Amino acid sequence: MRYFLLIFLTVVAVVFGIAGRRGHLSRKPPILIIPDLNHQFKLRPEQPNGFFANGLSSQLPPPGTIPRSQPMPTLNGPVYPYEDSPANTGRTTGTTNFVDTNPLPVTPALLRQGREQFEIYCTPCHGALGDGNGIMKKLGVMPAVANLHDKRIVEMTDGEIFNTVTHGKNLMGAYGPTVPVKERWAIIAYVRALQLSWLGSTNNLPPNLQAALK
Repeated sequence: MRYFLLIFLTVVAVVFGIAGRRGHLSRKPPILIIPDLNHQFKLRPEQPNGFFANGLSSQLPPPGTIPRSQPMPTLNGPVYPYEDSPANTGRTTGTTNFVDTNPLPVTPALLRQGREQFEIYCTPCHGALGDGNGIMKKLGVMPAVANLHDKRIVEMTDGEIFNTVTHGKNLMGAYGPTVPVKERWAIIAYVRALQLSWLGSTNNLPPNLQAALK
C-alpha cells in the first residue's frame, strides 16, 4: 500500500508539473505530447526560403492547372471567371439559361475526338448508334436507357446536354470528374452528327451531293 501511494503521488506530481493548474496563465509554450499538426513547416508569402530554387515562397501555378476564381480565357475567346464561362458550364454568363449551340468550332478533328470518347463512355449504355441498345441494356443491368434520337433529346440545347453529361441525371452518372470539358463538347458534336445521320434527309445535303445521289 505504501508503494502504491508513493507511485500515485509521483504520478500526480508529474501530471501537475506538466499540465499546471487549470486556468493558470503562463508565457511558456505548452508541452505537446501529441502535436496534432499545431506546429508544421510552411512557407509564408513573400518570405525568403531555401525550399525552392529561386528562394521565393510565392510561385507561379504549375502548368495545366485551372484557377477557379481568377479570370481565364474560355475555349472560345472571351474572358470570364471559371464558374461563369459558357464553355465550362454550358450556360449563358450571368443567367441560368443553357447555351443553344456548341461553343467549339465543329471540325472533322473534333468529331473524330467525339467519336472516340463516345465509344468509350457512351456506347456501353446508349449503343454505337445512340439508340439506347447498348450492352448494358442487353445484359439487363440498365433496363431503361435513353434513345438519343428521341424528339425530347434532339430538341435539347447543346448546353442542356452538356449539363446532363457533366452532372448526370436519373440513373446516368456524372462524367464531369472524368471527361475533360473539351471532350464533353466533342461528344455532343458527335451526338448531333449521329442524330443528323438518323433523322436527316437528302434535302440536308449540299446540292452537289444531292445531284450525285440522283
